[in-house]
Amino acid sequence: MTEETLKQKTAKGLFWGLVNNGTQQLLNLLFGIFLARLLTPADYGMVGMLSVFSFVASSLQESGFTSALANKKDVKHEDYNAVFWFSISMSFLLYWLLFFSAPLIAGFYGKPELIPLARYSFLGFFVSSTGIAPSAYLFRNMMVRQRARASVVGLFCSGIVGILLAYCGYSYWGIATQTLVYISMMTLLVWIACPWRPTIKIDFSPLKQMIGFGSRLLFTNVFNHINNNLFSIVLGRFYTEKEVGQFNQANKWNYMGHSLISGMVGSVAQPMFAQIREDDDRQVRAFRKMLRFTSFISFPAMFGLSLVAPELITIAITDKWIVSAHILQILAINGAFIPVITLYTQLLISKGKSNVYMWNTIAIGIIQLLLLLILYPYGIFAMVTIYATVNILWLLVWHYFVWKEIRIPLYMVLKDILPFACISLFVMAITYVATSSLQNIYLLALSKIALAAFLYILIMLLFGSVTFKECLSYILSKRKRR
Repeated sequence: MTEETLKQKTAKGLFWGLVNNGTQQLLNLLFGIFLARLLTPADYGMVGMLSVFSFVASSLQESGFTSALANKKDVKHEDYNAVFWFSISMSFLLYWLLFFSAPLIAGFYGKPELIPLARYSFLGFFVSSTGIAPSAYLFRNMMVRQRARASVVGLFCSGIVGILLAYCGYSYWGIATQTLVYISMMTLLVWIACPWRPTIKIDFSPLKQMIGFGSRLLFTNVFNHINNNLFSIVLGRFYTEKEVGQFNQANKWNYMGHSLISGMVGSVAQPMFAQIREDDDRQVRAFRKMLRFTSFISFPAMFGLSLVAPELITIAITDKWIVSAHILQILAINGAFIPVITLYTQLLISKGKSNVYMWNTIAIGIIQLLLLLILYPYGIFAMVTIYATVNILWLLVWHYFVWKEIRIPLYMVLKDILPFACISLFVMAITYVATSSLQNIYLLALSKIALAAFLYILIMLLFGSVTFKECLSYILSKRKRR
């Protein structure tokens, strides 16, 4: 594959990744506004207490084989077939394990009503297990557009169902059903888009070649989900379901923000890095270019979300969620760095260093858990602040291991990241001061967004940002082709 072809494929993947994740987050936003107005923080808290178990189970059924297939040089039908039957078998066993563990989960939180809700919600990861192999096929072949269609249609259908059930008074049962509908629709559409089909012949021997790589990613994904849901676990144990719901709402908005960028980058980064893994110099160039692109989008978007969070939350889902708005302001600062961390982890995986990815994830998870257990008496805001600080500082650890692989100096990375971070911070500070006298909440929100966007674009033009010019050029070229 020529460099130009790879560039075109990467650009196309980034474009469809943006379309996919942008549309997803727009739909999440619209449906989330309706649902948050109809439901209470306690409803979200009930579902939030169970999320970590579903995510961990999903990781166990997938076992890291999606990335293993993406990084395997030659993939045959037998490889996908083995992953397909393994995923289904594992999910069947895990569902019944969780089914009978539901009373223990409910006992941990002191919520007996979680027993039937857990048994119902956990059906989702069993359904999703049937789509792991075809989804891996689409991922390996960078078929981002097909995955985008499946996600968007699934999200739209499930959002409609969620709103109808919430309007009819089904509370947290509606949220659980919405998730099930999304998983089912997306799985169906992935199958339609994927040309590969399984055969009845069950042979797990191809998994032996992937088990080392995949098992490390398995443990990593499990700890990632635990890390991402630490607050729901700790808050669910020591706080009320209302407080859990306030945090989960803030985390949901933060996730909508950073996952738009992380999803776009992650959809192409690993396959792209894997194709050029034998050429360190080329990887350095590709990594730096992706880093500049990610920073160019991530910092203004997430710092901007932090700036406008109180007005955005109040307008969208009323002031009953104002506590979540202030939590969101802190989480969004951390969220700005998550797409950057995603790039680091994708490069390490492409170099076959899933063990490094695993141990780093485990280490930061343990540190954060210990800090949360120490800090929970001091309130949610203290916990969130320390959590965000540790996560950002851990970027230096990620860099150390990437440096060991491709010898990229720290100053180069800072040269790529800091200009966008500092300019974004400066823009948000100026915007905050300039709009502080406005009293009308609608005018305040609109003014913050418009002024921040104007100033950021103006500074990019004045300083002659190459990344900005390349993005603008690509968008204009897409319009001309139409």
